[in-house]
Amino acid sequence: MRRRLIATLAAAASATALSALALAPAQAAAPAGHARAAASFVVSESQFDQMFPSRNSFYTYGGLTDALSAYPGFANSGSDTVKKQEAAAFLANVGHETGGLQYVVEQNTANYPHYCDTSQPYGCPAGTDKYYGRGPLQLSWNFNYKAAGDSLGIDLLDNPDLVQNDASVSWKTGLWYWDTQSGPGTMTPHDAMVNGSGFGETIRSINGSIECNGGNPAEVQDRVDNYTRFAQILGVDPGGNLSC
Repeated sequence: MRRRLIATLAAAASATALSALALAPAQAAAPAGHARAAASFVVSESQFDQMFPSRNSFYTYGGLTDALSAYPGFANSGSDTVKKQEAAAFLANVGHETGGLQYVVEQNTANYPHYCDTSQPYGCPAGTDKYYGRGPLQLSWNFNYKAAGDSLGIDLLDNPDLVQNDASVSWKTGLWYWDTQSGPGTMTPHDAMVNGSGFGETIRSINGSIECNGGNPAEVQDRVDNYTRFAQILGVDPGGNLSC
């Protein structure tokens, strides 16, 4: 995740470009027991496949639907329109961050040691080079691994590799940020979609001034293009306030 809990480090956490990501090993699909969660999700597996035709096999639909239980309000709040808009918004940002779900880990290994904030009392027990970007929203920094792990009840500080080796855990870290963190914005991405603030506010909460207010209009437009396309796939109007 190219953002963090400490606002003053936002630019550093956001420095890694999509070209600095790499393919991760494929992972087997999640167990069939997740059918119930899949049935209640507003995105069907065929729609997910349509959104990400070239995705890495690590990013399974079963892993995503299994992760939904961690934050049951995600894509499950408000009207059917709002639910679909939120799902489209999350997946649009994920698609942008990962090159269409092709990439799982950060490729530029020279960046890896930079994500250990030694001022934190818990340090970097897995190693100073183990908190690089991983997963659908590129979770990075030791303090984010700890915060996400604490929220999810998983020890990610000591076991950060879970984010690139377990599809369900990986998706859960993306939902953790989406549902609980406002980053450089003023609200969580989840709240932005549920309260009608619009897709543009989700971008602001993810990359703030790095992309918004003219910071990088091409990056913003790519996210917006993803969102409008995914909304069309889900058969829902994207709403207003698409840009930031």
